[in-house]
Amino acid sequence: MLKCHGLIKRDALVAEFASKCVHQELSAWKMEKCIRCGKCHDACPQGAVEHDSEKIPQEVEENLKKTKKLMENFNTKEEKKAFLERMKRHFNKEIKVAEKSIERIESLMENAADG
Repeated sequence: MLKCHGLIKRDALVAEFASKCVHQELSAWKMEKCIRCGKCHDACPQGAVEHDSEKIPQEVEENLKKTKKLMENFNTKEEKKAFLERMKRHFNKEIKVAEKSIERIESLMENAADG
């Protein structure tokens, strides 16, 4: 749950997906209910809600932290190298999944435009 650090101008849609925080004017966003409408970005004057592209550096750091932690399970240089190769394959697979998903979404966009 992402907590906003500023006052939220709550309209009906935003209010539906947020709950009151312990501080009266703050909202705690229920990300699992997010419909990706983007209204929260404009509603938060403190910029506590980030666009996906703004999260890339944090996500990269989280991936590196996780990789380094997992690497502690391997002792030899060869084991570590093999593990890192597996991690590269994992993230290359994630790229392929994203590319295929984007292709399918573009198809949905074309179908939505047609009717």
